[in-house]
Amino acid sequence: SSRSASLTNTPDSNTFRTRPFRRPPEITVFRENEVESAESSSAIADSDSDTAPRQKGVVRWHSFQRASVRPESYIGQSVSSMSSGQLLVLRKLALLKLTSIMEKHCPTHRTGWNWELPKFMRKIKAPDYKDKTVFGVPLIVSLQRSGQTLPTCIQMALSWLRANALDQVGLFRKPGVRSRIQKLKSMAESQGDEINYEGQQAFDVADMVKQYFRELPEALLTNKLSDTFIAIFQHVPVSLRIEAMQCALLLLPDDHREALHHLLQFLSEVAAHAPTNQMTASNLSVCLAPSLFHWTTAPLSRSASVSPRRNHGVPDPRQLGHNKAAHDCLLALIKNHRELFTICDELLAQCHFSYMEESVPVALEELGAELQQDWRGYLYACQSALMKEAREKSRGWVNVSSWMNVDMSYKKVGDGHPLRLWRVSTDVEAPPTELLHRVLRERQLWDPSLLKWRVVTRLEPNAEVFQYLTASMSPIPAKDYCVLRSWRTELAKGACVIVETSVEHAEGQVLSGGVRGIVLASRYLIEPCGSGKSRIIHLSRVDMKGRTPEWYNKTYGHLCALYLSKIRSSFKHTAEGPESKV
Repeated sequence: SSRSASLTNTPDSNTFRTRPFRRPPEITVFRENEVESAESSSAIADSDSDTAPRQKGVVRWHSFQRASVRPESYIGQSVSSMSSGQLLVLRKLALLKLTSIMEKHCPTHRTGWNWELPKFMRKIKAPDYKDKTVFGVPLIVSLQRSGQTLPTCIQMALSWLRANALDQVGLFRKPGVRSRIQKLKSMAESQGDEINYEGQQAFDVADMVKQYFRELPEALLTNKLSDTFIAIFQHVPVSLRIEAMQCALLLLPDDHREALHHLLQFLSEVAAHAPTNQMTASNLSVCLAPSLFHWTTAPLSRSASVSPRRNHGVPDPRQLGHNKAAHDCLLALIKNHRELFTICDELLAQCHFSYMEESVPVALEELGAELQQDWRGYLYACQSALMKEAREKSRGWVNVSSWMNVDMSYKKVGDGHPLRLWRVSTDVEAPPTELLHRVLRERQLWDPSLLKWRVVTRLEPNAEVFQYLTASMSPIPAKDYCVLRSWRTELAKGACVIVETSVEHAEGQVLSGGVRGIVLASRYLIEPCGSGKSRIIHLSRVDMKGRTPEWYNKTYGHLCALYLSKIRSSFKHTAEGPESKV
C-alpha cells in the first residue's frame, strides 16, 4: 500500500530534520553539524569485581554488556550526564559523606540542636490538585501532567524577565501591584503555556514568580533538607561547605534539583547585571530566601520554647542566625551553581560502576552476540517477546491507576538494571498502518520536546538506525538518542509491531553539549479493534540520564501515558455543521 511504501521511502535520510514550529521555552539548542565523539563505550567496573550473573531475562531485555575495564575519568561530569544506576550509587555515597561532615561539626543535643538524617514521614493520602493547574501544585504533579518540571508559564515568565527586565532597578526587591499580580496568576492558571506577558510590568511578573515558589506545597529545597542546607552554613567550616552542598544537592528529589538549577541560572544572570539593576547575588538572596526556604516571620517558632518572660520587641538571636545562614546558603548557591551541580571528585574516586550501572549500549555489530546471532536475530527475539507479553496480558504486571484515559502498569526486570519496564495502552481512532506511520515518521506531531531527527542509515526495508534530539529545561542538556529500530506490518489479524533499542554507530555521534540517553527497550504493538480503531500497547524502559530510579518510579509511566494520549489526540478531527445520520 502507499502507506507502507512511505515507511521505507523517507527523504533526507542522512540529514537532520528540524521541527518547523516554535520550540518550548528555555531549552538547550545545538548548531547544525556541530558534533563530537560519544562518551566512552567502556563499562565502569573494577577489574576484580563480579558483575551480576546473566539471567534468562537478558535475552528479552538487552543488558548492554561490555568487558570489565577500568573507567575513564568522570571528573567534571555534571549530575545531568549520569545514568540512573550511577546516581543511585552516588546518592548512597553522598549520604555517607554528608553524615560524616555533619556529625563531626554540628553541635550535640547538649547545645540545643543535633543534625540527623531526614526522617521518613508517615504516608498520608495526597490531594489530587484537580482544582489547580499551576500555583500550589507540587513539582512532581506538574511533571506528570505536562512533562515539564516547572510549569511552562513559569519558564516563560523567567524568559520574559531575562529578555525585558534585567536592567530594572530593584527587580525582585520592589513589590508589584497586588491586583495585577492576582490577574497574572489567574491568567497562568487558565491559559497555561498560551500565556503572553507582553505589556506586563516587570515587578508584577517577578512577584508572581516569587509567589509560585512560596506557594509550592513542598519547599524548593524540600522541607526535609532545608534545615540541612542552613546547618551547613551555621556549623560546617568554610573549606568544606561546597563539598557538603554538593552532597546535599544529590539528595534532593530530581524534580526539585532541576527546578533549583534552572532558577539559579536565571538569578546568576540577574546578578551579572547588578551595576545596572543594583540586584547583587546578596540582594537577591535577601529577597528570595523566604520563598525558597518557606519561612515566615518566625522560622524557629516551632522549636523555640514559649516563655512569658521573653521580650518580643528584641529579635531572637537564634532566628537571626537562622536567617543569616539561609541568606548565605542561597548566596553560595547563586555564585557557585555551575560547580555545585557537578559530581564531587572525592565521591567519584570511590566509585567503580558496573556496566549495568553505566548503561552504555553496544555497537550495532555486537548486538545479539549473547544469542550467537546478529542484530537481526536480536530484533526477532524482541518481537517474539513482545507478542508473548501481549498474550500473557496482565501476568506479572503491577497495575497503576489510569492516567489521561491511558492504562498503566509496570514490572521489575531481573537483569540487574534498576529501572522498571512500563506498559501503557489505549485505543486510537486510526487503523494500524496509519498509527504505525504516525509513530515512526511523524514524531513531531506528538512529541513537543522533539528538536531534530534523522535516519542515520537504512539497513533493510524495515530496519534502520534512527537518531533524534529532545529538548530539556535549561541548563539541563538536550537528550540525544541513537536507536536501532525495525517494524513489521504483516502480522496475524492485521497487527503491527515496532521494536527499538539503543546502539552505538559511527555516524550517530552525540551532538556537542548533548547527553546520550539510553533506550533499553521501546516496543509498540498495534492491533485492530474494529470500526477503524486500533489498540496500541507501548512497553518502554529508557534512561534519560540525570534522574534516579525513584524519579522513574514516580514519573516515567505518566510521561509514557502522556505521549500515548498525544498520539491519540493527533488523530482526532473536529467536524462542523449538523450531525449526519447517514
